[in-house]
Amino acid sequence: MGHLLAVNPVPWARSQMAFTLAFHIILVPLGVSWAALMLIANYRGLKHDDADAMLLAQRWSKYMAVTLAVGAVTGTVLTFEFGLLWPRFMGRWGEAFGIPFAFEGLFFFTEAIFVSIYLFGWKRLKPWAHFWAGVPIVIAGIMGSASVVAANAWMNSPSGFTLDADGNVSKVNPWEVIFNKGMPLASLHMIVAAYIVGGFLVASVYAFGMLRGRNDHYHRLGFTIAFTVAAIAMPIQMGVGDSLARWVYEEQPTKFAAIELVPETKGDVPETLLGHLNEDGTVTGGIPIPGLASRLSGPSTGKDTVVQGLDEWPADDEPTLSQVNTVHLAWDVMVGLGTLMFLVSLYYGGFWLVRRRLPQGRWFLRIATAFGVLSVITMEAGWVVTEVGRQPWIVYNYMRVEDAATGSTGVWISFVGVVLLYAGLGVTTILVLRGMSRRYRQGEVVDEEDVPYGPSGRIEHGASAP
Repeated sequence: MGHLLAVNPVPWARSQMAFTLAFHIILVPLGVSWAALMLIANYRGLKHDDADAMLLAQRWSKYMAVTLAVGAVTGTVLTFEFGLLWPRFMGRWGEAFGIPFAFEGLFFFTEAIFVSIYLFGWKRLKPWAHFWAGVPIVIAGIMGSASVVAANAWMNSPSGFTLDADGNVSKVNPWEVIFNKGMPLASLHMIVAAYIVGGFLVASVYAFGMLRGRNDHYHRLGFTIAFTVAAIAMPIQMGVGDSLARWVYEEQPTKFAAIELVPETKGDVPETLLGHLNEDGTVTGGIPIPGLASRLSGPSTGKDTVVQGLDEWPADDEPTLSQVNTVHLAWDVMVGLGTLMFLVSLYYGGFWLVRRRLPQGRWFLRIATAFGVLSVITMEAGWVVTEVGRQPWIVYNYMRVEDAATGSTGVWISFVGVVLLYAGLGVTTILVLRGMSRRYRQGEVVDEEDVPYGPSGRIEHGASAP
C-alpha cells in the first residue's frame, strides 16, 4: 500500500511551493500598500478636518491588521517549506540564501509592533503623534518586501559566496548576497507592483459600492485615494518593467528566449503576441510585430539586435517546451493587462487635468471594479515568468530543481493538507472582512471612546462602508 502511495517528490514539491506562494503573494500588496493608503486618509482627515477621511483611516487600519495576520501565517508556512520541501537546497545554500530572510524577519517584527501602536493609538495618542506612528509601518513594509525579493533575486543572480573544492559554500559576503545584480530592479518592480495591486484592489471595492448606488463622499474618497495611488504607480512600473526585461535579456538569455519564443539565435526578432512554440522549433499562431523584440532589447542597435535562441544551450539547461509556452503566455498576460491598466491610468490622470474632477461614469467604474482582480492576475503572471523562466535551475547555473527537492515520496500528503488548510484560511479571511464591511454598512454604533482621538461629534453621520 505504501508503495502505491509513493510519488515522484519533485513535481509535488514544486506544486506545493507554487500554490502557497501564489496564495501568499495576494496578501503582500495589501500589507505593503494599505498602510500608505491609511496614512493618506489620516493626513487628509487631520489637515482638512474631514470626518469621512478619518473614518476611512480607522477602518482601513482594522482591515490591514486582519490581512497582516493572515499574511504572517502564510508567510511562516512558506518559510518552513524551504526546509521541508527543499532540504538539499537549504543544506548547501542556506548560509547565503537565509541572510535576506533574517532582515525580513526584523522588518516584519518592526511592522507588527507599529501596527499595534497605531491600532491602539486611536484612543491614546495625540492626533499627529498617532499619524507619525504609522509611518514606520510603511517603511518596514517596503523594506521587508525588498528583503524577500532580494532572496529570490539571488536565486536568479547568485553572488556573494565562495565555494570550496567540494562545491559547498565556504565563505559568504552578506552585502553582495543581498545587493546582488538582480536585486535593485526586482525589488523595485515588486514594491511598485504592491502599490498598484493594493490600490486597485481597494479601489475596486469602492467602485463596486458606487455602482450599487453608494455614491456618498465616503465612497468617492475611498475610491479616489486608492485608485490615484495605483494610477500614479503604473507609469513608474512600465519604466521599471522595461529595464528589468532588458536585464533579463543580458543576464538570463535562456529565460528571455522563452519569453519571446526564440528557438534560434538571430536578429530582427518579432514580438509575438500569444502563439506557442512547437517541438520542431516553429511558432504557431499569435500576432508577430516585426523587429519589436530586438528593438526593445537593444534600442541602440534596433532591429539588428541579436537575441540568443534556445538552441544555444543543451536541452538539460533550458526550460521544457511546456515551460517555454507557459512563460510566454504569462508574459503576454502580464504585459497585456499591465498596458491596459497603464492606458486607463493615463485617461484617469488626463481627465482630472482637463476637467479638474475625476471620472466616475458607470463604464469607468465597471473597469475599475474589474481592475481589482485583473491586477492580481497580472502580478501572478509576473511571478510565473520569474520562477518558471528560471527552470531547470533553483539557483541559476549552480543547482537544478531536482537536485534540491526532498526525497520523501509521501510529499503529496502535505500538498493536500496545505491546499485544504489554505482553502479554509482563504474562506475565513473573506468572511471576516465581509462581516466587518457588513457591520459598517449597517451603521454599527461606535463607542465614543473608540472614535479617533477620543470623544468627538465629528463622526455622527454613520457613513456606510464597503
